[in-house]
Amino acid sequence: MANKRPKPEEIVTKLRQVEVLTGQGMPRLDAIRQIGVTEQTFCR
Repeated sequence: MANKRPKPEEIVTKLRQVEVLTGQGMPRLDAIRQIGVTEQTFCR
């Protein structure tokens, strides 16, 4: 079974969600976990 690669629009949406959550005072690591990716994946 092949891994599903997210579309660029989905990636941008998740990155913006992390930006908004961190702007609201949530720690970056918690925001990354909330969108459903690992910290390593986020940094890539």
